[in-house]
Amino acid sequence: MSALADSISTWVNAGLAFVYPETCQLCELARATPADGFVCADCWLRVHFIKPPFCERCGLPFPGEISAPFECANCRELELHFRSARSAVVARDPVLEVIHRYKYHGALWFEPFLAGLLIRQAPAELAREKWDFIVPIPLHPRKQREREFNQAERLARHLSAATHIPVHSRLLRRVVHTRTQTLLSRQERQANVRDAFALCRSASLQGRRIVLLDDVMTTGATTNAAAKTLRAAGAAEVCVWTVARGV
Repeated sequence: MSALADSISTWVNAGLAFVYPETCQLCELARATPADGFVCADCWLRVHFIKPPFCERCGLPFPGEISAPFECANCRELELHFRSARSAVVARDPVLEVIHRYKYHGALWFEPFLAGLLIRQAPAELAREKWDFIVPIPLHPRKQREREFNQAERLARHLSAATHIPVHSRLLRRVVHTRTQTLLSRQERQANVRDAFALCRSASLQGRRIVLLDDVMTTGATTNAAAKTLRAAGAAEVCVWTVARGV
């Protein structure tokens, strides 16, 4: 990081500390700084990091002991266009609360916390192979105007800084303004995002290996639709990383 960037970061953190006391914005009891994303050590302990065993394809964690690699029944029934999907943590509180406040209420001070979860898990896995780009799942322009930022793109830049894999945020476009996936069934989610993505006209992906990045994966419908678009454009391999995984 440059001296200018360090200086800017210092001033931003000082400004946040002035507006928000250095108190955890979740429990409001313990001390937490801007660098912590205003999440204290006790709330960190409530985070459930994903460890084996999990599905080799979609990353869905399973209880118990499974020593051999396996693919879950859901993945065996679906036509998946990504090679594998992995997530840092289980999508439950406090992570879900943080993501909700970050995305829908502009609580950007939680970004270091969310990026920290991702960076704890993803870089070591990604370092095992060569990847050409990190591609954040895009928002439709109307939704991006409403929200004023794309959380996937912001998190992708943190992962890029940790892995030195460049972010390509203008490679993929969202061309259909879809309904929110939150209350939809698996089948409805798949239909909702069918043909929702398109490649930018000037992009060339022949033989490229892509990391798709999003905040949460539940059924995988959105990331699978995006991966399908990338593979149809010539991408040799697509893997998915998200901060959190629904179970």
